[in-house]
Amino acid sequence: MVTIGIDTHKATLAVCAVDEVGREIAVTTLANDPRGHRGILAWAVSLGPDRRFGIEGSGSFGAALAQLLLGAGEAVFEVPATLTDRERRHLRRRGKSDPADALAIARVVLREPTLHRVMPATVADDLKLLVAARDELQAERTRIANRLHADLLVLAPGYGEQIPNLIAARHLAAVSRLLGRSDTVRTQLARNRLTRLRALDREIAVLEGQLSDLVVASGSSLPRLPGVGVLLAAKILGETGDVRRFRSEAAFAAITGTAPIPASSGQTQRHRLNRGGNRQLNRALHFMAIVQARSHPAARAYVSRRQAEGKTWREALRCLKRHLADVVYRTMLLDLRAAESRT
Repeated sequence: MVTIGIDTHKATLAVCAVDEVGREIAVTTLANDPRGHRGILAWAVSLGPDRRFGIEGSGSFGAALAQLLLGAGEAVFEVPATLTDRERRHLRRRGKSDPADALAIARVVLREPTLHRVMPATVADDLKLLVAARDELQAERTRIANRLHADLLVLAPGYGEQIPNLIAARHLAAVSRLLGRSDTVRTQLARNRLTRLRALDREIAVLEGQLSDLVVASGSSLPRLPGVGVLLAAKILGETGDVRRFRSEAAFAAITGTAPIPASSGQTQRHRLNRGGNRQLNRALHFMAIVQARSHPAARAYVSRRQAEGKTWREALRCLKRHLADVVYRTMLLDLRAAESRT
């Protein structure tokens, strides 16, 4: 078995192959372009029939290479940069270089049996891209709306009594009437911002339609959970990917940052808040917990029981998030098994 480590960069790919005990067999550096990708595959094939690849950055600089290798039937694993850095410290080499990083990556793949295996692009990848694009447009809309609010405070003091927000279409129409035919510089800028807001609303609506269609096509039952709509389900599905890569509910809770971290010492047994993990998943579960704690009877009863035990509202909400992480994990797992049974 030959294990090949690849250190990816914008323009180059450093590649190193090791044998079953981690001894370096060969090393090369090729361009990070289609020709270089094909060259890496041919170079790897020449080393033997049985091989596997480890790539640091398989979702960014190494994404195209990873998909080409997967298309050729190769086994590809994602190597976190933290593991590469840890392994590099054990190399008997001074300084840092790309070939040395590739060697460290190969040895990590050789040693770590639980690395995430890179899979071909799926619906989850499309959902993640669309959610990110929608969030970007929504952030831009908020920024422009704030600037328009600042303009209106000067142009029409007290406008807020008739126009409480710049979200509803009727309120945007009211702003247009308020600006009238004035041709001052501030009015022109405000009118341009209003036009941009309407354009962003149309773009966001198109993305939300695509997200809704993909969530429905995925067959996910997440939108049926209290506090989870189509957009939140899309974010969870996109960030999670293949739920089978998490070996248990506890592993999923750890990656979502909802599992507290042990911080005990001696006779003191305690846990501290986990500020790591995937913060997008954590944010989705937080929103879900907030909605359920306010409107879902079972969740409200759960929070009340936790508060009766002496926990604060925030502590009780964190407990609810941890519970909901299990619910979400089990729901996605059941959906996957139901889909497999139909095929």
